[in-house]
Amino acid sequence: MSASTSLAWRWYRFDELPPAVLYEMMRLRSAIFVVEQDCVFPDMDGRDPQCEHLGGYDGERLVAGLRLVPPGVRTPEVSLGRVVVAREARGRGLGRAVMQEGLRACAQRHPGAPVKVSAQQHLEKFYESLGFRTVAPMYMEDGIPHVDMVRA
Repeated sequence: MSASTSLAWRWYRFDELPPAVLYEMMRLRSAIFVVEQDCVFPDMDGRDPQCEHLGGYDGERLVAGLRLVPPGVRTPEVSLGRVVVAREARGRGLGRAVMQEGLRACAQRHPGAPVKVSAQQHLEKFYESLGFRTVAPMYMEDGIPHVDMVRA
C-alpha cells in the first residue's frame, strides 16, 4: 500500500476498545515513544479512559493512531495527542493523514473549538502546515523539547 488515503480509520471510545486493539495501540505507542525515542515516561497517564482513540489500519495491521482529548481533561481546549506512525510505515504521508482525520473528528465533536497539541519542537513546521500556531515558548517534557500549539 502506498497511498495514505487507503488506510482504514476506526474510532473507539475507551470502553469500546477490544482488549486486542487496546494492546496493539499500547504496543505501538510504546515502540515509538519509549523504545525508539529512548524516553522513559508515563504513557498511561490516566487520561486514556476519558479519550477517544483513532486507529489507522493497513489491512488488519495498526500503523497509525492518536487520541482525542476532550476539553477540560488535559487543557481547556480539545487536544490531539499520542500521535504515532509505525516506523516501517513512515514516508507515506501518514502523519498528515492521521492528523487530518483527528482534526475532522474535532470539528464534528467540538464545532468551532480551538485544538491544541503539545508538539515535539522538531515537528513545529509540520504542525504549522496543518494550521497550528505556537502559543508558548519551548519547554522540556520527558527530556524532549516541546512547544504548545493551537489551531483556531
